[in-house]
Amino acid sequence: MMARKMTVNPINLLDVVALTVDLPDYNLWRGQVGTVVETLANGQAFEVEFSDRDGRTFESLGLRPEEIMVLHFEPASPDLKPEMARV
Repeated sequence: MMARKMTVNPINLLDVVALTVDLPDYNLWRGQVGTVVETLANGQAFEVEFSDRDGRTFESLGLRPEEIMVLHFEPASPDLKPEMARV
């Protein structure tokens, strides 16, 4: 397995996230944007809702943290520390 740097970044309710993987069974592809609407299994998974431009949900499913990344709309906090993650 290859190691890559990741930033420690907790996922919270209502965070805007993007897929880091393709999910062809759901017609969802890496880079698609959704919103975290529920925390599952004590933070081991998250219910993410994907909506169209009119706000209509077209898919909602549980995803693991490694399948999504939190999007930021402001400069990153200097408190975020990089860590090595195995992928």
